[in-house]
Amino acid sequence: MGAGPGELMGPWEICQRLGVSRSRFQQIALRPSFPKPYQQLKITKVWLAADVEAWIKEHRPPRPADEEDQG
Repeated sequence: MGAGPGELMGPWEICQRLGVSRSRFQQIALRPSFPKPYQQLKITKVWLAADVEAWIKEHRPPRPADEEDQG
């Protein structure tokens, strides 16, 4: 059996990762820069976690409080 696509994230996980509401995530997901879903399931979409993390790194710089937590 081959290797899978890697870790997947649904809307709930992405909302948690971004710290936003589901309605705000829906707005973000419509942006042309946001990664396209890896797959459309019957009731939701899923994204490759690596794609989402790459988007966050490029488009969501750390907040000052986040930087303090890392230090």
